[in-house]
Amino acid sequence: MSIPEEDLTCPVCCDIFGDPVLLPCSHSFCRACLKRCWDSGLRECPVCRKRASKCSPPSNLALRNVCEAHLQLRRRSSAPEDAAAAAAAACDLHGERMKLFCLADRQPICVVCQSSRLHKGHECSPAEEAALDCKEELTRSLGSLQDKVDRLTRIEMSSAHMFEHIQRQTLEAQQFIKGQFLQLHQALQREESARLAAVQKEAEEKTAAMREKIREVSAEVLSLTETISIIQEQLEKDDMHLLQTFKATQDRCKSLALGSDNMSGLLVDVSKHVCNLKYAVWEKLLDHVDFTPVTLDPNTAHPCLVLCDRLTSLRYSKQPGRCPDNGERFHMSAEVVAMTALGSGSHRWAVETGSNRDWLLGVAALSVPRNAVVAARPENGYWTLCFRDGEFRAMTSPPTPLTLPRAPERIEVQLDYNRGTVSFVDPLDNTVIYAFTHTFTEALLPYFYTQSSHPLKIMPQKVLVTMLRQ
Repeated sequence: MSIPEEDLTCPVCCDIFGDPVLLPCSHSFCRACLKRCWDSGLRECPVCRKRASKCSPPSNLALRNVCEAHLQLRRRSSAPEDAAAAAAAACDLHGERMKLFCLADRQPICVVCQSSRLHKGHECSPAEEAALDCKEELTRSLGSLQDKVDRLTRIEMSSAHMFEHIQRQTLEAQQFIKGQFLQLHQALQREESARLAAVQKEAEEKTAAMREKIREVSAEVLSLTETISIIQEQLEKDDMHLLQTFKATQDRCKSLALGSDNMSGLLVDVSKHVCNLKYAVWEKLLDHVDFTPVTLDPNTAHPCLVLCDRLTSLRYSKQPGRCPDNGERFHMSAEVVAMTALGSGSHRWAVETGSNRDWLLGVAALSVPRNAVVAARPENGYWTLCFRDGEFRAMTSPPTPLTLPRAPERIEVQLDYNRGTVSFVDPLDNTVIYAFTHTFTEALLPYFYTQSSHPLKIMPQKVLVTMLRQ
């Protein structure tokens, strides 16, 4: 009957007993293992901690015999495998053991192969050394491959996150578009109803006037017809009767005055209702339309920034939002840029700062890093005005403190790209707070930063329509 190998294992080294000894507590250990335990601590059983005598423990001869038999059986069972391994290590061409490794051809060879034409002049190393070198190289490759797997796993997770975010973006954008068009549809429907009602009202007024005109004309025709009949009767009477009634008949003829035959203004003024109808409606719809010169790009916003009001307002939140780790996004601080790059011409936009006491406003170069901490200075591609700790500073190198008579509730940023100026103006009295001068070499983006829960709002502008006559 075979004994389980775990019953033949030393509790200290977890290997088959070598020269086992028996303690009074009936626990057995390798003699060398027990000596190491006793040399480093108390003279007690490593398993049950029972004190042992100072005498050397006796050998467990029965256990040793069983262990030796077990090891002999194991060696016999592994002999065919060793023979197969030896056969595999023999050279197919020469039958010699392959003790060398050809570094040029990257394969094991025997000593005869080394002097053969196939490998003559090739640098070789002992198989044992080559195995260590190959293991090291494979270990490095394994690490590199594992790094690639980890990177691809992160990309896979990020891609799944982006996929979900795209679905949310699509739904939110569609809902927003539907809401905007619903407002436009409602405004158009109201305008349509008002204009149809105006046509109907004028038609009713003109119809009533026309009916009155017809009634007056009919009455005049009736009166004239009666007078004509009377005159015709008088003409058929004798002369004396004609003379006697002549004055009365003549007075009746003179008293019949015809009404005005002027028919002007009785028709519906169609041109008033349909002239440039589409343009007139569009011009009126401008009362319902706001134009914002700068729109924030949500794909660049730091996760702690909350964008509202049709992407024209931002505030800071301590709870990061669910957004993917895309390359355009600012990851290190609460920053965001606008969607449209400015590469020429003059531009201006006003920002309502309100109760916000921690912000930076201005422009940033298109190439500023999004995944690194960089000071918002001109040498790094930033031209900004800062308000923090109750102080205004132009972010030059070093920052320039600014003394203002009051804290403006609105800041207007004015960019003249061609002239190379970025100015910050108080729109209340049109006072220039600070102006940067620089020769720009790449496109700029309106830039915003805040770590305040109070919002920064980009103010809308009224749309003016100018007609060009040729």
